[in-house]
Amino acid sequence: MSTYNEVLDQAQTLTPDEQERLLEDLAMLVRQRVETQAQKSIQKSPGLDLERWRGFLPKRVDALEFQFKLRQEWDE
Repeated sequence: MSTYNEVLDQAQTLTPDEQERLLEDLAMLVRQRVETQAQKSIQKSPGLDLERWRGFLPKRVDALEFQFKLRQEWDE
């Protein structure tokens, strides 16, 4: 925490214009970090990594055909 307090003390010695510029730069750094983390979480999503699941999932399924067959089973 000493580094944080040192930076805070230094920020307090800046002019108002410099503080505003620092604030904008810090906001940009945070936005970039959040975007990077969001991209990493999307990449980890198994729905988007279809190659990983190839051979595990059955062939492509037609949703309407699946519903039709399922309802036929219910009627039996």
